[in-house]
Amino acid sequence: MARVLIAEDDPDIRALVARRVSQLGHDIVEAADGDSALALTLAEHPDLVVLDWMMPRRSGIEVCRAIRADDVVGRTKIVMLTAKAHEDDLASAFGAGVDDYVIKPFRGADLQQRLAALLDAR
Repeated sequence: MARVLIAEDDPDIRALVARRVSQLGHDIVEAADGDSALALTLAEHPDLVVLDWMMPRRSGIEVCRAIRADDVVGRTKIVMLTAKAHEDDLASAFGAGVDDYVIKPFRGADLQQRLAALLDAR
């Protein structure tokens, strides 16, 4: 069983992702803004972080960079979940260190498969 942090400011999307993660049998930690996401990542050491790009207080990209710079949690798997679909956005996200990139709107089953693949690969 893995621990998954879901960082998403929209409570409905956060609940949808949480439901999909719980169906995989994993523990869930939730954050509604970037500062909380980073603090929880540093405190809880999740196996996977699902990050919304556009969050209050700190963007998902900023959180990703901070995670990658940390010696303890720097190898955590990270999935960017965002409406930003431009090619430059993908390049920025992968440049910051994300492991996968999911564009909103998304199919829950597709997200679930991608999360399972990342968790199986750890």
